[in-house]
Amino acid sequence: MSKTTSAADLGLTLTADDEQAFFGWFLASYLFGKRISQSIAAQAWSVLYRKYGRDTPRKLLNLSWQQLVNYLGEGHYRRYDESTATRLLDACHWLQEEHGGSFARLRDASADRTDFERRLQTLKGVGPKTCEIFMREVGHLLFPG
Repeated sequence: MSKTTSAADLGLTLTADDEQAFFGWFLASYLFGKRISQSIAAQAWSVLYRKYGRDTPRKLLNLSWQQLVNYLGEGHYRRYDESTATRLLDACHWLQEEHGGSFARLRDASADRTDFERRLQTLKGVGPKTCEIFMREVGHLLFPG
């Protein structure tokens, strides 16, 4: 079994009040949650987050669908590039419109961690695996104690 990629492996330092890092990890979790190799997902993440600075939902939403497909392709994320682009834009739109692009606001709107995870999984393309990956690194920051 291959090693699990962490936020630290991507150079992300997650802290309770760093929404850009939360989004960075969400984006990574989103890509890792698909049936594609971790190395390709990490490469596509690096293109989006590092090279092109798409470090908030709003900045990602400033891309056209075709630009996002192209960026994913640049990172060799080609197997699901079109469907991932569509769903990721939908997820970011919801996060931006409903919660100002903030995972802390999503948490505040949730009754508890279980409700937060349920809400997260209503996003297009976010299933149990993506949620598990995301919460593995940020769960203790959003829900300490």
